[in-house]
Amino acid sequence: MNRSKPLLVTGGAGFIGSNFIKYYLDTYPNVPLVNVDKLTYAGSTSKVKEVESHENYHFIHGDITDEKLIHQIFEDFPIKGIIHFAAESHVDRSIEDASSFIDTNVKGTMILLQAAKHAWEQRGELKTARFHQISTDEVYGSLDDDGKFNEHTPYDPRNPYSASKAGANLLVKSFGYTYGMNVVLSSSSNNYGPNQHVEKLIPTIISNALNHRSIPIYGDGKNIRDWLYVEDHCRALDLIFHHGKSMESFNVGGGNEMKNIDLAAEICEILDQTYPAYKGDLASFKELITFTKDRLGHDRRYAVDDTKLRGTLGWQPIIDMQQGLQETVEWYVDQWTPLSR
Repeated sequence: MNRSKPLLVTGGAGFIGSNFIKYYLDTYPNVPLVNVDKLTYAGSTSKVKEVESHENYHFIHGDITDEKLIHQIFEDFPIKGIIHFAAESHVDRSIEDASSFIDTNVKGTMILLQAAKHAWEQRGELKTARFHQISTDEVYGSLDDDGKFNEHTPYDPRNPYSASKAGANLLVKSFGYTYGMNVVLSSSSNNYGPNQHVEKLIPTIISNALNHRSIPIYGDGKNIRDWLYVEDHCRALDLIFHHGKSMESFNVGGGNEMKNIDLAAEICEILDQTYPAYKGDLASFKELITFTKDRLGHDRRYAVDDTKLRGTLGWQPIIDMQQGLQETVEWYVDQWTPLSR
């Protein structure tokens, strides 16, 4: 992969995208990087503020469903690679209204693919320039107590969000099969770390605890997720983008399966020990944990087998769960603005 040509990152003002941009510009400071983001509720330029003055960073405020804009980006920059993060990703919102998920996740991906194909065919780069689709373990459906998803597990999405991501993934693969585009896909387990939107589980637990508000846990709290620190994910994406074989899919896992109730308790313990002055009248932040009506179609367990990634590209996570949660809690406390209780 030629690193001297500009990289297009979509959704780079979101959680994983912003962390990736900072990682990438630090690792490859001489590579021009173009970030296009719609700046919805989950995206903010504040997340990439520290790279705004970087000479090789370019930000474009725009929607990936804007076909004219996307084609213009390819005219203005000789894009050699795309890492496609941009997506509607909040499951609860997809259950309330799936339309924006289809527009962004499916239609937006199609527009990006068509613009890339058009530009790369003209430049004779169709087989060398790369399109990296960022996906999720949710496309595989739900697991029982045993086993893990691997790259050959059939898709079995259970909510509109995961269905839209599965559809986008299939579109990406179809452009590889039909036109010979150089595409690669990766699906990760649940990410956590700095800059995640407050609607996600870990930021919700931290924010509600600090503000002495109930910490809502769906159902019986025994739904299991595998957690991956976002910085470890960024390193995996770097390897997959530059060294993964075309048309291949890779799973990225953290090896940190936890029940939601246990995760909430662990975060409360970190807060108890690190910030005891914030407890007020509480003996422990755990007193705030409450159970709420379960989410519709709530998958019981996710876990991915990332043996392929570890074996072929030599990746492994370096941030363990305890360290990652400690750093995440400290980051959110630093950002915290107390609310009236």
